[in-house]
Amino acid sequence: LEIYLEPNVSHCNCGSVLENYSLMEGPTLLPSVKSACFVIIHITIWIIVPQLCHGPVQATFGTTPNIKHIVIGRCFTYTTLVQPGLRYDCEEIWMQFEKAVVQQSSCNVTEEHYFEMFNMMPQIWPCDSFLFWSKTRMLVHRYAAVFSHFWTLEDTLVGYLFNDLIWCGQEEDSDFDFNFCPAWSTCRTHPVYSLWKQASQNFAEMACGNITVLLNGSIVNAFNRKSMFGSVELDSLNPQRVNYVNIKVVTNLEGPHM
Repeated sequence: LEIYLEPNVSHCNCGSVLENYSLMEGPTLLPSVKSACFVIIHITIWIIVPQLCHGPVQATFGTTPNIKHIVIGRCFTYTTLVQPGLRYDCEEIWMQFEKAVVQQSSCNVTEEHYFEMFNMMPQIWPCDSFLFWSKTRMLVHRYAAVFSHFWTLEDTLVGYLFNDLIWCGQEEDSDFDFNFCPAWSTCRTHPVYSLWKQASQNFAEMACGNITVLLNGSIVNAFNRKSMFGSVELDSLNPQRVNYVNIKVVTNLEGPHM
C-alpha cells in the first residue's frame, strides 16, 4: 500500500494525513499542505506467530539507585565502544541533567529545563537510517540489530544514557527522590516524560531521506495520536527533508506485547 502526498501551497500536517487516509489497492493520491514537499508513505503488514517479549518493563518506586554512576558509565561506554569517534564531556552532561531535575517537584520539570544538557550532546545521523516505533519496544531493537543501518532514538547518546531509568527530584532537598516518583501519566511536566519528549522531537527533526515506522497491529489503535510517535515525532518530521515513509504494521498472534 502506498500513499503519495502531492505538493501544495500551505503547510503539511502529516498527522491529519495518517488519521484520515483511505487504503486502496495500488497508489493513492492525497493532497498535501506543504509547499514543495513530496512524501511517499508505504504501509506493510506483518504477522508474527511467536511471542517476542516478556511484557512491559517493571516500574520502580523512586529514582533508579546509583543513577549517577549508571549515566556517567553509559556515557563513557558510548563514547569509547558504541561511537568511539565522538567526544563528549560526560561529567558535565551529568551536572546539567542533575541541575534540571533536583530541587524541582516531580511535576515541575519541562523540556526547557533540559536545554543545556541537550546542547552539550549534539548528534547527526545519516539519511535513510531513522527507525521510529510505537508499542513495539522489544521488536524494534531486534529489527534494528538485524538491519544494522537503522538507528532508533535509543541508539542516540541521550537515548542510550537514560533508557529504562526513572528519576525525579524533590523541592525541599538538593537530591533525587529515591523513595517515590509518580507515573508519567500524573502530569505533562513529569521529569522523565519531558526529557523523552524533547529527545523524540530532536530525533524526528533530524530525520531525512527514507524513514521507517514500526507499529503494533495487535492493539486496537496501531496509530495512536496520544503516543510519543503520534503526538511528538510525527508532527516534528520535516516534509522537505523526509522523502519516503515506510510504515510496517506488525501483528503478533499470541498477544499485544512486542
